[in-house]
Amino acid sequence: MKDLFDRIIENKGPLGKWASQAEGYFVFPKLEGPISNRMKFQGKDVITWSINDYLGLANLPEIKRVDGEAAHEHGAAYPMGARMMSGHTDYHEQLERELAAFVKKEASYLLNFGYQGFMSVIDALVTKDDIIVYDVDCHACIIDGVRLHMGKRFTFTHNNVESLEKNLERATRLAEQHGGGILVISEGVFGMRGEQGILKDIVALKKKYKFRLLVDDAHGFGTLGKTGAGAGEEQGVQDDIDVYLATFAKSMASIGAFVAADQEIIDYLKYNLRSQMFAKSLPMVYVKGALKRLDMLRTMPELKAKLWENVNALQNGLKERGFDIGTTTSCVTPVYLNGSIPEAMALVKDLRENYGIFCSIVVYPVIPKGLILLRMIPTATHTLEDIEETLDAFSAIRERLQNGTYKRLSAAVAAAMGE
Repeated sequence: MKDLFDRIIENKGPLGKWASQAEGYFVFPKLEGPISNRMKFQGKDVITWSINDYLGLANLPEIKRVDGEAAHEHGAAYPMGARMMSGHTDYHEQLERELAAFVKKEASYLLNFGYQGFMSVIDALVTKDDIIVYDVDCHACIIDGVRLHMGKRFTFTHNNVESLEKNLERATRLAEQHGGGILVISEGVFGMRGEQGILKDIVALKKKYKFRLLVDDAHGFGTLGKTGAGAGEEQGVQDDIDVYLATFAKSMASIGAFVAADQEIIDYLKYNLRSQMFAKSLPMVYVKGALKRLDMLRTMPELKAKLWENVNALQNGLKERGFDIGTTTSCVTPVYLNGSIPEAMALVKDLRENYGIFCSIVVYPVIPKGLILLRMIPTATHTLEDIEETLDAFSAIRERLQNGTYKRLSAAVAAAMGE
């Protein structure tokens, strides 16, 4: 019999095997200084394109004041205990009412974390007789939530309505046999590619098939739609999303999340959502901070306008210079290049050390082998100068990638890793 740890010691995984070359620089990097368009990395000033602070709230004086006052008044612990037992306050209820109104739902319920909460919502909504149909490119939190499901689940090809309908036909037959229901899951915005989910097409299928729709709108909340209510508002189908989830970790620049739906559904989740029933309540510093952030989302449309000015300038500039940014329809800006993992390391090091540009690098197994994805997150704090400087840097690194410079620089790393 093997020792449980044998596999772990022998096989570090597709990303873990690069730890000795990557850790501290390419993964687990340390950005320092106030959260903003420009920060410090290993002592050098860099333009940061990896911070999900879409609306630039993180370092605003009025935000920091409210956070600080809440921490001074309540500390980091209050309220103690789970919501059901001793961790419930008027402020939690106020935030839930305001969030529900903002996303145009009857009610909402706070979640301590998006990842944990989304998994638990999926688990609470379905039984072993129900069928889940979800987009194959859904976020890891959804995939992990689906893994908890004891019944059948099917994936449909990313944003492909024909594939979805084919799987709905299969799901309908099974649901009729077992007396269950169907839950369809998509994202408002897919965080790697930047594409909006085909929510309008999914909703249209409700005329033909009986199912409920759950949408994870982490990247759409605060950035899309006339009022910032998200991808559903942007596509004119917010009323047809049965269960809407969003996180505070993007536009709200904080910690926490929420689920919104009809009052009856939220009442059920309050008493059956295991990740909240058996976990400490969201601390007051985050609750009061979220109330302030939500108020700014509602009353300062200029933040979203500035964000989109920068998004359009960056994405149009990349396209004009011949870069492949895929089919993004959101703020998320992917740049696709051809190259190996060692070449990607050399490229990113060049960007950071010689051009002062910090952006996230995504490689296999998240995307197919032979591709490099540089994922950029424009924010309201970026300037047109930041964008122009970045475009010039990207043109330079693309030339070096194409002429083999990075392949030569990374040869030793590639040989050591058997690439």
